[in-house]
Amino acid sequence: MNIGQIMKQAQKVQEQLEQVQEELARKTVESTAGGGMVHVTANGKQEIVSIKISPEVVDPNDIPMLEDLVAAAVNEALRSSRELMQEEMKKITGGLRIPGLTT
Repeated sequence: MNIGQIMKQAQKVQEQLEQVQEELARKTVESTAGGGMVHVTANGKQEIVSIKISPEVVDPNDIPMLEDLVAAAVNEALRSSRELMQEEMKKITGGLRIPGLTT
């Protein structure tokens, strides 16, 4: 393989990465905590898109419980988002672990 072929291949991979990143921004994962009382949606770029809290879980006398439920739902949504990202990246890398591209 000559340098020209390597450069073309690198450009192709870069284009594929950009396409995957755009797709990940549109895909979402959802998570809940407290039996569905806290609902969190994250996108494939590991950004929280929305948080919904059921009114019945809002107890002014137990704010720590609500905080724990929100943290649990957010952490699970981000974990799912990372898994989604890894699955999409495997399509490009063929399962190879490339530093800076996969986690």
